[in-house]
Amino acid sequence: MPQSRSERIASVAIYCILTVITLLVLYPLYFVLIASFSAPETVMRGEVWLWPKEWSFVGYERLFANSEIGRGFLNTLLYTAAGTSLNLVMTIAAAYPLSRADFTGRGVFTLIIVFTMFFSGGMIPNYLLIKELGMLDSFWVMIIPTAVSVWNILIMRTFFQSSIPKELQEAAFIDGCSNMRVLLRIVLPLSGPILAVMVLFYAVGHWNSYFNAMIYLSSRDNYPLQLFLREILVQGQMQEMVDISDDSLARSLMDAEAIKYAAVIVTNLPMLMLYPFLQKYFVKGVMIGSIKG
Repeated sequence: MPQSRSERIASVAIYCILTVITLLVLYPLYFVLIASFSAPETVMRGEVWLWPKEWSFVGYERLFANSEIGRGFLNTLLYTAAGTSLNLVMTIAAAYPLSRADFTGRGVFTLIIVFTMFFSGGMIPNYLLIKELGMLDSFWVMIIPTAVSVWNILIMRTFFQSSIPKELQEAAFIDGCSNMRVLLRIVLPLSGPILAVMVLFYAVGHWNSYFNAMIYLSSRDNYPLQLFLREILVQGQMQEMVDISDDSLARSLMDAEAIKYAAVIVTNLPMLMLYPFLQKYFVKGVMIGSIKG
């Protein structure tokens, strides 16, 4: 339908505002990218704005020369893959029963689960519990304590209730399907969008996690990549507070600046590459063609 003049003005204003917000959000990431390929001296002098200045790969060279970065990258891949897989299994196992109207006591179980969102034991009791379970400084300490998210359970339960027609499930039960078979053959194949969203949420959470590692891990062989990145950023901030009148110290500070930007790009690149493959599920109609007549 044709728009009035006031509507066209409002549309232009909205697009302008959204464009400005988008640029404000994207520019910091773009700046880190171009700074990682620029000579650190130009970055420190504030000469890098829109394009790299005096192309340099010293940050990436120094970063990949460190064997701990490769080990941390592998550890993070393992933590993310194993953790996300366990998260999906646990979330589906909790969300599907809670979405069934014939599940006796689902309100009570939902209340108990939601209760944990507002009240927890705290850091010290959690640490003592993990210590008693013998999981300190182990692979499992990065997986088991974060095995499920209550918020994601509620999101998936709501999706099952609102997006999976009860008629499909009832027809499957009439044909003799069990609950497990209905879940595997009917519900999950129609839940591609929510599964993709859960994979993205959980994977990003595991990939960016460093706090649990900082508390529960003591061996550097088990450190994730994010913990090494934190060390690089903290050391860079410490070096900025010292006198750089000495040439060697100044050169070290310049290299640390380049390493900092390179580490941020290397650490976030896998998640940035994953998002485009899952984006289509955010807008895809899950129930198109599932019910006829």
